[in-house]
Amino acid sequence: MAPGSGRGFGRRSLLHGTAAGSAALALPALSCAAPAQARSGRPTAEWGVQVGDVTTSSGLVWVRSDRPARMVVQTAATESFRNARTWHGPVIGAGTDFTGVTSLHGLPSGEQIHYRVLLADPDDPRHTGEPATGTFRTAPRQRRQDVRFHWSGDLAGQGWGINPDRGGYRIYEEMRRRNPDFFLCSGDNIYADSPITSRVTLPDGRIWRNVTTEEKSKVAETLAEFRGAFRYNLLDDNLRRFNAQVPTIVQWDDHEVHNNWYPGQLLDDARYTEKDADVLAARSLRAFGEYFPVRTLRADGDGRVYRVVRHGPLLDVFVLDMRRYRNANSPGRQTDDPQGILGADQLRWLKRELSRSQAVWKVIASDMPLGLVVPDGKTNFEAVAQGDPGAPLGRELQLAELLRHIKHHRVTGTVWLTTDVHYTSAQHYAPERAAFKDFAPFWEFVSGPLNAGGFQALKLDGTFGPTQAFIKAPDRANTSPAESPQYFGEIDIDGGSGELTVRLRQEGGEVLFSKVLQPGQVGQ
Repeated sequence: MAPGSGRGFGRRSLLHGTAAGSAALALPALSCAAPAQARSGRPTAEWGVQVGDVTTSSGLVWVRSDRPARMVVQTAATESFRNARTWHGPVIGAGTDFTGVTSLHGLPSGEQIHYRVLLADPDDPRHTGEPATGTFRTAPRQRRQDVRFHWSGDLAGQGWGINPDRGGYRIYEEMRRRNPDFFLCSGDNIYADSPITSRVTLPDGRIWRNVTTEEKSKVAETLAEFRGAFRYNLLDDNLRRFNAQVPTIVQWDDHEVHNNWYPGQLLDDARYTEKDADVLAARSLRAFGEYFPVRTLRADGDGRVYRVVRHGPLLDVFVLDMRRYRNANSPGRQTDDPQGILGADQLRWLKRELSRSQAVWKVIASDMPLGLVVPDGKTNFEAVAQGDPGAPLGRELQLAELLRHIKHHRVTGTVWLTTDVHYTSAQHYAPERAAFKDFAPFWEFVSGPLNAGGFQALKLDGTFGPTQAFIKAPDRANTSPAESPQYFGEIDIDGGSGELTVRLRQEGGEVLFSKVLQPGQVGQ
């Protein structure tokens, strides 16, 4: 299928919010404060709806109410909701910041599902508010159906928030119009450590204006402040429209808590009264699970972000957590490092699930790049690579073990996707160029940011033999979205041939780089 053809299903009224107008920095009609415990009238879902972790037959529907309410979801094959199926969800209240998730199962595969969420008075189920509506496609059970998805990350970073003069987070509207099956957000969904001020002066004298809220006026430390940081992005009507139409697969990275954090860290940051990164991370993870529909973070789940989301016979998405199980950032010269960046348990899980996967393509959603040297201060390193092009050391040992496993167990069709570095690039890794040679060639593609500062390109580490096929990055740090393009990546998998096409796009829709990969190969 040609890009952008044959995927439309007609324009529909999904969810029209009331985001800030172009002439005002005051908050939109959406209230940023926690809902009142008791209000007159009917419950409303003014923060929109979302769907997450969609498979061939299931998905999770999310909503936030303005007061305690019973969540009810209806699904149907058409917008008329004729012969609708009803799903009775939880009673939602203050314990989850008035958010709730309802699990759908037994859905038809490869079909457009229309859904609406009703919020009912817990004491009188006949007393309901206006429904919030949306739609999504389930994953195909048959290989012949094409798959398209987007990925990116980094939202409201470095103080660049919702700018009404630019139309807010307009990149989401661009992605929505391309009608992907789902969106993979590879981390930094919020910047808990980056307050949002009302005005920022750009180098050329222009003024960048932000929508502001009380919770985003300081770094997030309390649970209420983390919740407010996640809620801030939902003030943007582009994002709410996108959420209503495009399912998400989300992972987290550092800025959901604090820049470059790791377990056991005590912050050296004067802005914080709570210095324990573990305490902050626990609060953030709770809010993360309240504001995104993630299967493994539900109350009856096992409380982890890493998981595999199976999208039919063509695709499995392996969502990593390179934050919660890592060791401390260091110079990375250890000759033995079993904990690494994934932790031993997650690495075992990943090797096992990759070997079990029957999907044609196995996308590894990595919240950090592999061969890009990401510093943390003058001597420590934040990602896998540490600038030494020789044999694997430190966290590279864990990556070497994984790549060796992929080669020796003949795991075909692996592709690595990431964000984090605030520019876009494509790296190819090959053993003939590498110090470590016991692996099969593979590609790593980088995109983002969605709405954050742009940064200069990082150096490559030669341990796994990367070469850069493409790169586009600004020439100075923290260029605003008004000065430097924002980026998203697009994957198309052809149901007939199984070919996977990667396109690196920039805001405005221009394709910067394209690569076609063939199915059934251990290395490319």
